[in-house]
Amino acid sequence: MQQTAAEESFYDRVGGEQTFRRLVHLFYQGVAQDELLRPMYPEEDLGPAEERFALFLMQYWGGPRTYSEHRGHPRLRMRHVPFRVDRAAHDAWLRHMRTALDQLALPAEDDRELWHYLTYAAASMINTAG
Repeated sequence: MQQTAAEESFYDRVGGEQTFRRLVHLFYQGVAQDELLRPMYPEEDLGPAEERFALFLMQYWGGPRTYSEHRGHPRLRMRHVPFRVDRAAHDAWLRHMRTALDQLALPAEDDRELWHYLTYAAASMINTAG
């Protein structure tokens, strides 16, 4: 059965797995050099974190449910509790994400939709005043 344009998921509309993997890879290139954010990723190699984040975003936006099949419910706030996420970390995270998103050059409407979600998600992860 073929989907109509109205039924097409955001995931498919923006280019599917390739687009989300590229976004997350570009994002982690910034994180790798960030003195504030890098310590939040205890693994020597950022690859596992990159993979988890890519799978999460793909699932959230209508792609395969691989993230939940491997990790269960996302529980984003719970998974971030061990880390000090303050306004500075929030701002740094969004700065790297904005840089990555800009490199995708998505259509303006898609860019706005994804950015709106990312800014909302980043704000909801703050768990420390200051």
